[in-house]
Amino acid sequence: MSFDEKFISVRTGFYDIVGKFFQNLAQFFGYPENPGMPTLFTVTDEVDGRSQFLNDLPKRITYFPPAQRPETWFETLFGPAPRVEVLPRYIYETKEEGFYNFYIENYKNIFFLPDWLSEFLQVRLHICLDISSLEIIREVLFIGLVLYSQMVLLRIAISWLIWINPYTFPWSYLAAAVDWTEDVLQGIVPSVLGVNVTGSVFLGALGVVADSLNHLVFTMPFLPSEAEETKLVINNEMKDVLVFHYLPVLWYKYRIPNDIREFWYYQRPDILTYMETAYKDLRINFLPDSVYQNAPSIGRDFFHLLFREGIHIPPPLHL
Repeated sequence: MSFDEKFISVRTGFYDIVGKFFQNLAQFFGYPENPGMPTLFTVTDEVDGRSQFLNDLPKRITYFPPAQRPETWFETLFGPAPRVEVLPRYIYETKEEGFYNFYIENYKNIFFLPDWLSEFLQVRLHICLDISSLEIIREVLFIGLVLYSQMVLLRIAISWLIWINPYTFPWSYLAAAVDWTEDVLQGIVPSVLGVNVTGSVFLGALGVVADSLNHLVFTMPFLPSEAEETKLVINNEMKDVLVFHYLPVLWYKYRIPNDIREFWYYQRPDILTYMETAYKDLRINFLPDSVYQNAPSIGRDFFHLLFREGIHIPPPLHL
């Protein structure tokens, strides 16, 4: 008999004592009638199908730092400026859906502004059709993050060069701009084999934030929640897309911006005619404010009557 076999009875007795102790302890909590927390949850077919749909969506691939694609001799010599890889919006017009329709390809890693923020930008700040200001803000943020990440890289490289004192001119400006990140993260991020990796962790966080700007989609004049999931054939390939079409809900909930209505009235009467015909039952004012301000009270009622009947008012002649 081996030495281990002599202690089998002792080991078995110890296991029985410990097991009996836990059974007696569990009785205070309702054992064995209390089954504890369920290990499996019932998932409805709708939730399961939605989860499977999101898992099957492709992932949009972008790179940070952005890929170098020089287009001029200057960019070839000195390098191109960093650019945001915006997800394109494909605008289209139809007789049934109107003039302000667009669709985007659907990916699992794209995201949108919250509905409340998109509504605030459109209603309060009047950023509706022209989103160039939002694009400029995103471009500036992206370029700023790219430049700052290069500063972090340079600071990390200098820390490995022992003959350079980072706290002397001109390196002191670089240290002042970057070293605050170490003061914040040094108590959170541990060292690896005695090496401080806070700079690398912060650099990775910068890359995630900057790359997320590539996947941010602006949906003006629609709210992000108005997206309709469908499939379209693009380049002979069936793809999942998000379609924004028909009348934006904010144009029904609030007044349509007056500059848009003036544009319809004076330059695009075809759009005005479509709006008055397609949505005349919604009682929306599609005419510019100047039409009512320059008309007497009887004229205003006349304009309302024509509008309700779906009759288009031609623009006035300018001599």
